[in-house]
Amino acid sequence: MGAVKIKDGFYWVGAVDWNVRDFHGYTTHRGSTYNAYLLVDSEKTVLFDTVKAGFFETLMTHIREVIGDPEKIDYLVINHIEPDHGGSIARVVEAVKPEKIFCTRNARLGMIGYFHREDWPFVEVKTGDELKTGTRTIKFIETPMVHWPDSMVSYIPEDKILISQDAFGEHYATSTRFDDEANFCELFQEVAKYYANIVLPFSPQVQKVLKAIKDLGLEIEMICPDHGVIWRRHVKEIVEAYDRWSRYEAKPRVLVIYDTMWASTEMMAWAVYEGAVKEGVEAELFKLSVSDETELMAEVLEAKGIAFGSPTLNNGLLPTVAGFTTYMKGLRPRKKLGLAFGSYGWSGEAVKHLNKIFEETKTELVHEGFKVKYRPTKEDLAKCEELGRLLARKVKEACGV
Repeated sequence: MGAVKIKDGFYWVGAVDWNVRDFHGYTTHRGSTYNAYLLVDSEKTVLFDTVKAGFFETLMTHIREVIGDPEKIDYLVINHIEPDHGGSIARVVEAVKPEKIFCTRNARLGMIGYFHREDWPFVEVKTGDELKTGTRTIKFIETPMVHWPDSMVSYIPEDKILISQDAFGEHYATSTRFDDEANFCELFQEVAKYYANIVLPFSPQVQKVLKAIKDLGLEIEMICPDHGVIWRRHVKEIVEAYDRWSRYEAKPRVLVIYDTMWASTEMMAWAVYEGAVKEGVEAELFKLSVSDETELMAEVLEAKGIAFGSPTLNNGLLPTVAGFTTYMKGLRPRKKLGLAFGSYGWSGEAVKHLNKIFEETKTELVHEGFKVKYRPTKEDLAKCEELGRLLARKVKEACGV
């Protein structure tokens, strides 16, 4: 794949990574892209961001397709320094020899920390600063903790283009560069997964950025993120999705997430699930030993009700349940409704531990939880079904359905 013209004088020059399957613990079954953008204006040529270290030559090849000599690039704009975007910065600086490198203060400090080069021609920018490149203007907007302290976005008002670094992106390798050329169902699955596993902890900051964009009166016809496709047709939909997710809105759905040792907790899980279904809500059942936690977090993002089940092992949770709940807790979902259940043989602390996790994620409990010694009876399973119904009713009430 070569460079792609996005608008007159503006090009995608990044790289597609078809083979990556793990992104620091985040599973990327559909690969990813490392997007960089080249602005060729009447006075200055600007490269926005770089690529992962192993894709430097691809970046250079694409730049040469557009302008021939990479040294024709005058400025670098570094919106985000994380190594999947910034891993090749040092080699790019060496190849390009830029007059200036525009970035936030935290990005400058971060690049010095990574590359130990205080002599680079850094220019610190903040929200409201502008850069003229000829017929175009680049406006800078700081977006700290969306999702690193160094983060910012760049906006070209003449083209109504937002270069959004990690925001509005997804790990999705495609042979096409635009949202209206991709499989829309797959695309939005990957967008939700990306938000749930990377952006979710920073939802309050996302709300601040969305407000800043609105307050600045930015008209956006195209969003160019650092991962995935370029948004040109579904801009409204992706912005609305970010607004909804960052306000922790969820759908009237129930997830029953569990694992089991000798099938007792599994029997309870099925009964909770059946109760939710009988109450008329969409419900899904996930056994953690056969589920992908990255995919599952996308389900958690969209579901209002969560029922967690675990047997008690060594006075605690089953390791698969402990692992996922720890992962989930770090991503800070909020405004959920929760229910804990589980079986035990000796002491039965699992429900207590699950309730504590719900408390730590500010999840409202619909019941104190239910535990069964050894194997559930018909009466126990009937109780589980009723708890599933209770959770579903609370979900419908909370979602106004």
